[in-house]
Amino acid sequence: MLITRMSLPRRTFLRGFGATLALPFLDAMVPALSAATAKSPMRLGFFYTANGVTMAHWRPKVVGTQFEISPILSSLEPFRDQLVVISGLANTAADVRDVSSGPHTRCQAAWLSGAAAKRTEGADIQLGKTIDQYAADVLGQETPLSSLELALEPNFVVGNCDNGYSCVYQNTFSWKSDTTPLPMENNPRVVFERLFGDGSSTAARLKQMRQDRSILDSVTDDMRRLLGVLGAEDRNTAEEYFTAVRDVESRIRRAEQHVTATPEATIDRPLGIPFADDEHASIMIDLHFLAYQADVTRVVTFQVSREQSQRTYPFIGVPNGHHEISHHMDQPPRMALNSKINTYHVSLMARLAQRLSETPDGDGSLLDHTMLMYGAGMGDGAATRVTNTSPSHGVTSRSASVGRRIHDSRARSRSRRGVPRHRARPF
Repeated sequence: MLITRMSLPRRTFLRGFGATLALPFLDAMVPALSAATAKSPMRLGFFYTANGVTMAHWRPKVVGTQFEISPILSSLEPFRDQLVVISGLANTAADVRDVSSGPHTRCQAAWLSGAAAKRTEGADIQLGKTIDQYAADVLGQETPLSSLELALEPNFVVGNCDNGYSCVYQNTFSWKSDTTPLPMENNPRVVFERLFGDGSSTAARLKQMRQDRSILDSVTDDMRRLLGVLGAEDRNTAEEYFTAVRDVESRIRRAEQHVTATPEATIDRPLGIPFADDEHASIMIDLHFLAYQADVTRVVTFQVSREQSQRTYPFIGVPNGHHEISHHMDQPPRMALNSKINTYHVSLMARLAQRLSETPDGDGSLLDHTMLMYGAGMGDGAATRVTNTSPSHGVTSRSASVGRRIHDSRARSRSRRGVPRHRARPF
């Protein structure tokens, strides 16, 4: 890190008409002669996958540091020295109590809350504050957004979704309080505007953003002045960031133009969501990355799939609905198809980890200052079990300790099989 006499405030923004653009961490934000002691902020991300996983293809066969990466986790091989795989977990809050139905709702609701969802179809929903929001109370004190909630599937389903449980419990796994679920957004355009809008009315921001020009064009003067005073390394960092922002914005615009050009195929398809599912996922991962890089938020929850979802994945060779194939009945062909979906979902977090690892941040990379956790509330969907099977793993920095510390000094596969039920933990 270069020590200079110039110091920019950490919360420096470029401003233009209808837009505010946060900046990534730059050396120039470190006061002169104090660069060596400056610390980058910690970041936290939770990825949730629905309908359980094929446990036979998830769980490493060896417990300890010499474990072999399982097929489903193969995309995380580059990060194995920062990887912790935990199996044999139980979450007693998801256990059957007064009713034997609704396992999908019970397991997702309990995943980060450790609480049992109140069985109701009405507005009197009740659960518990989730771990991400406890973290946001601390990590979100200095960022424009205390947290960001993302999803790849629609979250506006209402009514009864799972044997007497409100759909709200499946729409999100992030809760601000016992009675306040936080909606998860799956429209890239809306997410982009949350990250880079100027806080004016929604209508004004939509009008501005849909003009045929980039958000960067509206902050050209500020951007030119900034680049003129930065050092060479900071200029490269800023230019790479601006390029990434422009790329994501261009992809969103192309998706919207495609929607406009083919209206007969866009019924029930929200504006701004690409037709290609993987392109949609790729844009959402890039937005997640930009939220961290620009320090707009340090806490993100990401619902990769929705409980009981029947989404198909033909682009990876799975024409079957996700929920249907998760009940694989231990039949090898069906297990293989379900594992393809599981493997693809894990690869999305691996994409984010790769980008974070390639991006400088303070005395290391963004990944060095981030903890990512991936898991499911349910174990193997074939049995619809919610206890003693729930899978989880984390990709962390060596110093990550937000919330309950799960990271060792070495890569490790852990098993908690045989742990008494009263000692089970949320993850």
